[in-house]
Amino acid sequence: MATRRGRRALLIAGGVGLLALAAALVLNALRSNLVFFFSPTQVHAHEAPSSGSFRVGGLVRAGSVERAADGLTLRFVVTDTVREVPVAYTGLLPALFREGKGVVVAGNMGADGVFRATEVLAKHDENYMPPQAADALRQAGALPSATLQTEAR
Repeated sequence: MATRRGRRALLIAGGVGLLALAAALVLNALRSNLVFFFSPTQVHAHEAPSSGSFRVGGLVRAGSVERAADGLTLRFVVTDTVREVPVAYTGLLPALFREGKGVVVAGNMGADGVFRATEVLAKHDENYMPPQAADALRQAGALPSATLQTEAR
C-alpha cells in the first residue's frame, strides 16, 4: 500500500508541477505581448519606454502627412493638442486614415525621436475615437467634439 500511496502522491505532485509550468509559460507569453498606450504628452515626459514596443494615440495633425515617392512610406505627426510625436510608417494605411482624425499607432521610438510605427489603427466612424486616444485628449483638455463616442471597455 505504501508504494500505491507513494505513486499517487508522485502523480499528484507531477500534475501540480506541470500545471504550474503551463501557467508560468502562459503568463510569460501574455506579459511579452503587452503593448502599453501613451499620449504624446507622456512620450515627451519620458514615461514611455526607450526601447520596446508601445502605442501612441491622438489626432493626426492637419498638414503633417507627407508621402514618399514609393507611395508606401508615410510621415505624419500625432498630437494630443499639447505635444506632438513625429511618426514614420511604411505599409498600407487604413481607408479611414485622415488628417485631423483619431489614430493609434503601434511601434517603437527611434534614436532620432521619430516613432517607427509598425501598425496604424484609424477610427471607424465620424463619432468614434479609440478609447485611449479619447482619454489622452480629455486629459489635455482638447476633446474635439462633445458627441464623441468610445467603445465600452
